[in-house]
Amino acid sequence: MKWTLEVVVVPVSDLARAREFYAGKLGFAVDHDTRIREDLHIIQLTPPGSGCSIVIGRGVAQMEPGSLKGVQLVVGDVRAARAELAARGVEVSEVQFAGPEGFRAATDEDDLNNSGFVFFDDPDGNSWAVQQITSRGTG
Repeated sequence: MKWTLEVVVVPVSDLARAREFYAGKLGFAVDHDTRIREDLHIIQLTPPGSGCSIVIGRGVAQMEPGSLKGVQLVVGDVRAARAELAARGVEVSEVQFAGPEGFRAATDEDDLNNSGFVFFDDPDGNSWAVQQITSRGTG
């Protein structure tokens, strides 16, 4: 049986601000923006190239805005991703290397495959990671 992750609900306090952040700053595509009734408004957005979307909305999340931590995006080049995010006005960390002692600043000598990360928060404080994966183990 094939299991796919299709949607992650992201709890936000201000839909217009969140839509601008995810669509405007991050470049996620707006799949739909549907107001079903006054207390139920769903906006689905998809990161470029992703098979999984996020949903923000009113009457959707059972979590407090800003309580989602650790959602992870994957890219082929974390340095380029960081540069793009910074150019779009996102406050993003420097590139970090995940090693045996934990995270540290990445160097030019580090192999970032599976070990290179950057981190950012949305306006509500939901925390995101971006990981570089250029090849996966057969594990």
